[in-house]
Formats: sequence, C-alpha cells, structure tokens
Amino acid sequence: MQGSPEISRSKIQIKKRALILNAAERVFARYGFAGSRLIEISKEAGLPKSNILYYFKSKEDIYSSLCQDILENWLGAIGDISENSEPSDALKKYIVAKMELSKKRPFASKVFAMEIISGAPVIGDYLATELRSWVDNQAKIFRAWQERGQIIDVSPYHVFFVIWAVTQTYADFETQIKLVLGDGHLGSREYDRAVKAVTEIILNGLTPRK
Repeated sequence: MQGSPEISRSKIQIKKRALILNAAERVFARYGFAGSRLIEISKEAGLPKSNILYYFKSKEDIYSSLCQDILENWLGAIGDISENSEPSDALKKYIVAKMELSKKRPFASKVFAMEIISGAPVIGDYLATELRSWVDNQAKIFRAWQERGQIIDVSPYHVFFVIWAVTQTYADFETQIKLVLGDGHLGSREYDRAVKAVTEIILNGLTPRK
C-alpha cells in the first residue's frame, strides 16, 4: 500500500531542505556569510534559485537554519547521560562522536568557527540562551560526579570548552594537521590515532589521582 501524497511531499521537502543546507554548508565555509550568494548555493545544490527560495526565505534564513542544525548535531552527540552514568564511558562516547562529526562534516565546523570569530551576529542569542541552558544542565551532572570523587574538581564549563576546541580543530585546522603530519590526507588510520590520543588526554586529565 502506497503512502499518502502528503507524506510523500513531506519526505521530498525534507530531502530538498537537507540538500540545500548541505550545499550552503560548503559555500559558507568557502566564502563566509558576507561573501556567499544565493546563486552559488543554488549551483552547489544543483537547483534553480527559485527552488532555493521556495524552501528558505533568504540567505539569512538558510544560514540561521544551518547554524541551528550544526549546534543540534553537536549537542545531540552527548546522548542521554545522567548522574548515574559512568563518567569515563559517557565522556568517551561524546568525544568520539564529536571527532566523528569533525570528520564527516568539516565544513560545518568551519562555518561555526567563522560565525563565532565574527562575534556570533546570527546565533548569539541562541548561544546565550539555549546553549547556556544546555551546558548548565550538563554541569549539574558533572558536579554530581565530582561530589562522588569520580572526576577531579574543575569547572565543567571549561571541560566542555576544551572538548569543543580539541575535537573541532581536526576540521578547522585540517590543513595544518596534514602539513605537520606530512600526509596528503587524514586517513582512517590516522584519524583513529587522533581519536585515541584526544580521548586519553582528556579522560586522564579528569581522572582523580590516587
């Protein structure tokens, strides 16, 4: 039995929006928000400009939607953790997931980095409200772990800053890493080494000394 026309149209719309955001991600990463044009996004997506404007009101609308999508993916990477979670398991899962996102969506990280460097003109309110609230909630879990002596007593906020900085550097500064390693690309084997190093450095740093 075939699905209803409404469901089929909805699926097509979701795919088209995803296609446009994926194209915009590459364009914004290349030229920044100010230097990007709708015509470049339409060419990258392989769609006419009128089709782009059917799904999004403007370049600003595309950019805002993209930034929100990037943040939702990053925050969702932590999964469901609670005060009863094992810190090392929860943090390792989060670090590995963030590294995987840097590998799969390097342009997303570059777009976000440029937005922050520019003073977060588009998503500043989101960072000051939604993101801040999210980190506040995670900090409560961290403090419960600290009270039980499972991790050292350091600011949970700065732990997140470190995780974000280290994991995203493999996207933002990919060229530097390749040149230093003398390798044409960050192949899967080298990426595995990176994940192992980052995970061990952060987790060892948070482990209480006996």
